[in-house]
Amino acid sequence: MEPTTAATTAQRVVYIAGLGRSGSTLLERLLGELPGVCAVGEVVHMWRRSIVDDERCGCGEPFAGCGFWRGVGEAAFGGWAAVDVGRVAQLRAAVDRNRFAPLLAGPALPPRFRRALDEYVCYYQRVYAAVSAVSGCATIVDSSKHPSLAFCLRWAPGLDLRVVHVVRDSRAVAHSWTKQVARPDAPAESYMRTFSPVASATQWNVQNAALHLLARVGTPTMRIRYEDLACAPAATLRRIAAFAGLPADEPALRFLGEDADGPWADLAPAHTTSGNRMRFYTGRISIRTDEAWRSAMPIAQRTTVSALTLALLARYGYFRARA
Repeated sequence: MEPTTAATTAQRVVYIAGLGRSGSTLLERLLGELPGVCAVGEVVHMWRRSIVDDERCGCGEPFAGCGFWRGVGEAAFGGWAAVDVGRVAQLRAAVDRNRFAPLLAGPALPPRFRRALDEYVCYYQRVYAAVSAVSGCATIVDSSKHPSLAFCLRWAPGLDLRVVHVVRDSRAVAHSWTKQVARPDAPAESYMRTFSPVASATQWNVQNAALHLLARVGTPTMRIRYEDLACAPAATLRRIAAFAGLPADEPALRFLGEDADGPWADLAPAHTTSGNRMRFYTGRISIRTDEAWRSAMPIAQRTTVSALTLALLARYGYFRARA
């Protein structure tokens, strides 16, 4: 059985995909300011980090104490206590892995795999529908990033899935993954994982290649560069809005502006689950391209990452700009 074609009445989900440290949280926050759009963070991590670990919502409250998410849980499952988080994890291990992408890209699935997949994506469908009902927004933004989850969601009936593939210069991404970054949403002190430049470069290639496959099998996908988003947020949002069927006229973009120092955005609080510390930012924030890697990244690491990711760096136009 092939993936269900999205109908005009289907639940619209804009799925932000790409490797971490590529600007997905910035994009999510900006999209979440558009009328009729509710950005909910990285739903793939909600089952453990939010429901079990009670990490903070983007509004600042613990997940269990956030009225928005309480309402979503009631609407979706009759309360979060009714969710078998262990079962979600078991299903994720069975179907939601990058190694299954070739299978999920095909026209048919083995019956046992399909049954597990249907059960797995049903959890997401119920969350998306509940978020839409509680927020009153027709479009949900999920910044889970993982290509494998996007492959799973393409099989979900009743979803109008639009994938925004975010890329960032591989050398900037690799440099960022070497830095120890605190996780401000956790109740106890903890840090995000770090990766070697070689490991980051490998993942950069694998995840971006997987998203190329996703586009080739017919899932609506558009690619944007983090650097373009940071330099020209309004123009980039208009492109995404046209792709995803969202409003992006002048009134819709009034939260964006520019002064002598560059672009800025005026952000309202957001009910996002998981992600980097930007999800807690409110008020006027400056939008700047982080190019610290150009001076801080050791030349040997930079050369290695460039060599490992050369083909896609060229494809994405990074050698047409200052390198």
